[in-house]
Formats: sequence, C-alpha cells, structure tokens
Amino acid sequence: MKHLTKRRLAFVVAAAMGIAGCADDGKDGEDGAPGEPGPGPNPPVTEKSEVTSVSMIAYAIEEGQVRYEFEVTNENDELVDGLMKAEAKFAELTDKGIVLNRDGKIGGYTDTTKEDGAELTALGDGRYELIAPMPAVTAASEGIVWLRVGGGESEIARSQPIVVDKPEMIHTSTTETCYSCHVDYGTSSMKHPSYTAINAEGEVDFVAGCLVCHNNVSRAEEDGGYATNTLQKIGHVNHQKFEKDFAVTNCYTCHAEPVINTSIAGNGCSDCHTVDSATSIIVPNSDFDARAFHAQATSIGLAERQASRSEHSTSLSEVYLDAAGAYCTDISLYQGETMLDIETLYADGTLTYASGYMHGYNNKSIVGRESRTYNESYKGDGSKTLCFPTLDLNTPQIMASSRVTFAHGEDASYDGVTFTSYSPVFAIADGEVTDYDRRHAVTTDSCSTCHNNETNYHKNGGYSEGGYDCVACHNNGQDRNSAGSAPGFGPMVHSMHWGVGSELLKTDEDGNPIPNSATELNADNCVSCHADGIDLYAIPNQYMRAKAYNTDEDGNPDTTKMASPITANCFSCHQHNGDSALNHMEQNGGEIDAEVVADWYLQPTMESCATCHAEGKSFGIDKFHNFQR
Repeated sequence: MKHLTKRRLAFVVAAAMGIAGCADDGKDGEDGAPGEPGPGPNPPVTEKSEVTSVSMIAYAIEEGQVRYEFEVTNENDELVDGLMKAEAKFAELTDKGIVLNRDGKIGGYTDTTKEDGAELTALGDGRYELIAPMPAVTAASEGIVWLRVGGGESEIARSQPIVVDKPEMIHTSTTETCYSCHVDYGTSSMKHPSYTAINAEGEVDFVAGCLVCHNNVSRAEEDGGYATNTLQKIGHVNHQKFEKDFAVTNCYTCHAEPVINTSIAGNGCSDCHTVDSATSIIVPNSDFDARAFHAQATSIGLAERQASRSEHSTSLSEVYLDAAGAYCTDISLYQGETMLDIETLYADGTLTYASGYMHGYNNKSIVGRESRTYNESYKGDGSKTLCFPTLDLNTPQIMASSRVTFAHGEDASYDGVTFTSYSPVFAIADGEVTDYDRRHAVTTDSCSTCHNNETNYHKNGGYSEGGYDCVACHNNGQDRNSAGSAPGFGPMVHSMHWGVGSELLKTDEDGNPIPNSATELNADNCVSCHADGIDLYAIPNQYMRAKAYNTDEDGNPDTTKMASPITANCFSCHQHNGDSALNHMEQNGGEIDAEVVADWYLQPTMESCATCHAEGKSFGIDKFHNFQR
C-alpha cells in the first residue's frame, strides 16, 4: 500500500505537465517580443543548521520497510546538504491499539547511525530519501509514521519529531486538551520535551507524538510496546491527584471525542479496574460514550452538579430605595426561563444559601463591602428581597452581588453549586443606574480546565466563568489573606498557583509544604488563563486594599495597607517576590505597604510599570511570559 501526500501529488502533476510540454515545440512569438523569463538563481545551500526544518514530499509503507522522501532547510530557509543521521519509527495499529515492539515483532524503528540496513540517499540539494528497514511491517500495515533527522556529530541540528501520518481516531484526547494545562510542552522542563512532535503541516501533534513510544500496551507485557508506561497510564494514573477539585471521572477534560475502548478488559480501563490487560482487545462501540458513563456512575455528584450549572441561572434587580429609605435588591432564580420559588427550595433543603452583599463601586472595581446588615423577605413571585438599612463606606456608587447555593455533597459551601449575580450600579446622589462592568482579563474556561468537578472553591467561589464569581469577596476593597497569599482576585490567583499561597494548602507526612500542580507546569505560561493577552495600560490606576507586607512579633500582618495593582500582582509570584524585585518595583512607583486614606480608591498610584513592561515594549511582559498558544 503506497501513500502519497499532497506535496508529492503536486510534484507528480508538475512532472507530467513538463513531459507534455516537451512533446510540442509550440509556436514562435512575434519578432521582437520579449522572451519568457528563465529560471531564477539556485537557492542557497549549506551544511549547517541551528534549527532544522523538514518538509515531507512523500512516504510509502511497503513490505518490510517504510520509505520517506523529504527536504531539509535551516533557520534561514537554506537547503541543507550533508545530512548523515535520520531516525524513523512506525507504531502499528493492532487489535490492542498502537504498538511499537522493541524486539521488532510489531512496527519498527531504525537509526541510520546504527548498522541495521537503513539507507539515507541524497537526491539533490537538500532533498533526501530514507529507506527504513522494518521486517514486521507489511504493505497493509497502518499506524503512526514518525521521522526525525539531524543531530549526532554533524553541524546539522536535530529536528523536531514529525508525525508524518496516523490513522483516524487512534486517540480521543487532543493537543488542545493537553495544552490547556501544559500549553507548550516542548519548552517545558518536564520529561523529554524534545520529543514533542509536529505533523506534516507543522502543527503540534502532542498526543500522537507521545503515543508512538508510550503505546497502548506496556513494554512489560508479552509482545509489549516501546515504553513501560502506557499513554493511558500517564493520563489516568499520573493525573488522579492532579489538583484540588479535580475529578478524574470527568473524562471530558481530556477526551475531546467519545472514548473508543468500551471493553472493561481493554486498554486504559485496566489502569483503574483490576483486569488482566495482557488479553485486552479494543472493542469500538459508537453507541456508548464512556465519558458520560463515568460522570453518571462513579463520580461524587458530578452529573448532578453539571446539570445544575447547565439548567439554572440567577439575576439581581437594580438597587432601589424602599419606603424606609433602605437600599434593596431582588434575587431571582431560574430553571431555563422559568422562575423558581426560592423560599420553597430553601425550606425543603434544595438550597442551602440565598443571600447577597452590598458593595461600593468605582472605576469598574468593587471597592469594599458597604454593609453587612440587611433585612430579608420574600415577594411572593419566587424572588427574595434584601434591604440594607445603612451604608458604612458611603461610596458615591453602590451595587449588589448575590449568592445562591444548591446542596450537593457533605458541605455545600464546597461541594455545592453556587450561582453569583451582580446588579447594575446605583449612584447614591441622583439614583442614576448604569451597567455593572468589571475588567476581567481571564477566559471563561481558565479555572474549569483544571478544577473540573463543578464545585466551588468555597462559598460563592465558583470555578465557572473564569472565577468571575470570586470577585464578590476577593475584590480590590477587601484585604483578604487567603492561605497567606494576597488580597484581590489577581494577586490571590497568582499566589495560590505560583506564589506563597501554593505551598500552604497541602503538606507531606513530615508537614512540609507541597506545591500545587500549577507550580509543576511552566510558570510563565500565562496563556493558560490570559488567552487574550494582558494590557497593563488597561489596569485601573487606583490602589487596592492589602494585608501589610511587614508583620508583627507573631508573624501576622500588623495592619491593613494599600497596594498599587500591578506591583501587587507581580509580587505575588515566586519569580518576582524577592527583595531585589520589590526594590525595583518601589523605585518605579510601586507600593505594597502604603498607609490607608479615607478615599483610597480615588487616589492614583505612582507605579509606572506599563511604561517599560506593557506588551510590545522592549521589556514587555510578553517577552518573558507566554501569552500565545
């Protein structure tokens, strides 16, 4: 069986057209007419490369061998001659899945620097043919065709591995699902990142690149694969305790397509179920989706929580004054477009909480809790009313947030499903109403990619909508100190994942802090949350409340201070929380220990971080952090 790529077909067609042209001399043009331009100069040729690129021309799976034809260029797009080293792998599709056997019984592997009969022939400048002997391969074989060139003792750098071709639906996880967390594995410090593969079009093919060695059958089994750890084991077992509020049974997180293997004895199932996988056979069944089965059958309420999130929503009315002069807002709960009765659901235990807060608001920021005292009542139409008789901060504008929690699990504050809504903004002076708006620089699925069990971090801190609900408490006006991390939403998230907060959540048997999973990933891969980039100029130039950096004799923050926003965010990460980094920030106007003034949220800061570090600048954050996938 012979496979021709589009590039190869184009070459064949061009050759045929050339032959046809030779059969007809054509007709002379008019006297004096300019002639057709001849071929241009030959492209430059070299024998060196710092970055080696491979363009596939053709490949063929034949009896006992795989044949490749390709072109090699360097970082300057120069053709590269003198190639001496090429590696080829063929992981065959069997009834047990993908297998590349080290004993040569299934699939094949060859390296031209070894004495195994591989032939690497130069066909012209930068163009080569590789014949890779693989005795177990037949013309009818299907599998992952893999190629890598360069390296060794030559001055030609080793290329990135290429998945030349692969059968359809051999894996149901994708580059996109893996890269939601790993982002760019090839630049990470994790295990052999240099084996991150691309396809023939130059796009990352992460899963197939791993699968070519980490096969569906372990090397430890009879006629086993290339590596001891199968790709399923890496995915299923190594990620079981991946992160707080991560449900391994939420298969949708990794499996973008329905899982092919539906036999309990099949590959992958045996990672969790005690079955002799040596006899496992893949049993495809398009009518059965194992992802939904696990969500229904083995999770702790995952299906119910997912249903609650998909079916329900809440809203808050505009703030209004009642007859007693209190500031009020009405909470409504919906299932689809139908309003539900909060009082009834509260009484029968379906809801464990239905209340809200009144906030100060300024410049697209919540700047504090205006009142903690309120009266509640029910209007008879299903909604619930909260009225706040007094305001503590007396900010010029106020708005409300609500929290409605469905009971799930042992502690609904953590295991339940919470919905948060924000009311429009109310101007105290004249009663003018405007839309609530907050700059939220993270994408909708930033949190739920890892925290996938549909719970809340706590109370109303839902992971949906990029943590938008968390802002009701973790805002610019409340000096939270989450696990010693930081105030505000941005600094808190940075610290909890890559700062001091990440080390205070879990401890080992000796009581030593265990960093969370995010610290094991690339700390500079900001695109995991900030998929649309960051605009430092868009950050409001106003203070946020903060626990003091300096502490008292017992090690506790001695008082509440003010911090400038960019400094608070950057300083919350381990990469920037040293004394020298803080000194640099302070020299450029940043503050984390400023004394609080009455109208602190109206006071501009002096930090000038964006001048040098905005995206596009010579020292822009995009030069040192990854904001692109």
